[in-house]
Amino acid sequence: MRKLILVFAQSAVAFLILFTSGCTTAPEDNRPNILIIVTDDQRYDTMEYMPETQARIFDEGATFTHGYITTPLCCPSRSSILTGMYAHNHGVFDNDMELNQPTFIETMQDNGYYTGLVGKYLNSWKGEPRPEYDYWVSYAKGETRYYNPRLNVNGKWIRHQDQYVTYALGDYAIDFIKKAEQKNQPFILLYTPNAPHQPSTPAREDRELFPDLPAHRPPSFNEDNIADKPAWLADQPLLTQDEVKELDAFRRDQILTLVSLDRTIARVMDELEKQGEMDNTFILFLSDNGKFWGEHRITSKNGIYDEASHVPFAIRYPPMISNPYVDDHIVANIDIAPTCLELAGLPVPDNMDGMSLLPLFSGNTEWRTGVLLEGWPGRGIYTAVHTAGYVYSETTGDRSEFYDLTADPYQLENLIDDPAYQDLIEEHKSLLTEIKSSSNLQAPVP
Repeated sequence: MRKLILVFAQSAVAFLILFTSGCTTAPEDNRPNILIIVTDDQRYDTMEYMPETQARIFDEGATFTHGYITTPLCCPSRSSILTGMYAHNHGVFDNDMELNQPTFIETMQDNGYYTGLVGKYLNSWKGEPRPEYDYWVSYAKGETRYYNPRLNVNGKWIRHQDQYVTYALGDYAIDFIKKAEQKNQPFILLYTPNAPHQPSTPAREDRELFPDLPAHRPPSFNEDNIADKPAWLADQPLLTQDEVKELDAFRRDQILTLVSLDRTIARVMDELEKQGEMDNTFILFLSDNGKFWGEHRITSKNGIYDEASHVPFAIRYPPMISNPYVDDHIVANIDIAPTCLELAGLPVPDNMDGMSLLPLFSGNTEWRTGVLLEGWPGRGIYTAVHTAGYVYSETTGDRSEFYDLTADPYQLENLIDDPAYQDLIEEHKSLLTEIKSSSNLQAPVP
């Protein structure tokens, strides 16, 4: 009998503890939300076609004029965003390689953030949810279908019949924000639409826009004389008339996909406003890399020239950026992970190559003078250092390059043999060596 009474008493205590703990409200977590918007293959010079995004993020925050992608190719670039590492450290050199390093999203989830990904993850990923994301909407590998997309929605594959992928992903981003509002915790969302990546299919309602779009013909377009470039490029034939025509059509389609994306980002901003979270959300906008439109006879990406490595880059967060301004510091995709960790009050691991951007908002003037660019494109491994006014590059077994971006913004004249620039070249060569040494650069991996 006594044993029965004891069991009953223990059960009552357990129930009381469970009841009272269930009624206890957890302390509110006042850390900011984080929204990272990563477009796909968007050039630096295309923000004029995204007026809503320009007005609501760039014009209300910090616009970085020198935002760079350290390896301007989708999978390596996104891996650098997720790890804060240069590609030579995270080990992803091309679009087919898997990322085997821990990501900062795992740390955010472990430390109280509600985590989400809506859109592209990595080209090498099969599409199923990853455990570090509480909310997941993505597609298989690097699929870029614009209509009728097949999306994995929190573990279930769904064919979104007759839906436009930009709008569908926007709907899911809004759904994530609504769900996050029900949580007693801050959120971090990687919103990674596939616009304007090829095939760059415009939304039906936008197909007739810009019928008289002026042709893109900078001085570097289909460059007549490229004998001063490395051999892999110097041997490239001039673009044919048919190739130029295809490029012009592709450029217009890319721009049209940005129009629909701009409308969608505005809807996401509206939802943040509706939930009262707009000014409590750290919003960062960038692209994973740029894309050549025929400059230097190139139609791809993954190179040292600014058309590939220079991207739109802006941050909106009124608690730290009360007045909009333009920032000329050199920033990069590797800076995103350490920035988010510091914003969340978490330590930045020593193995991250990037730097937190937060000190820039308090007037800190100590900053890097140059950033490393590197790539393994199959035509020769390259490493380069990009400073505010110059680019110095070395290509394995090929000619080095040096460009004065103030005098030659289109990178037409390789000054590597110019006597007047030898002191500057030596300075940049030393800086490149210093950056590679400080970031534990291993032997080049083919």
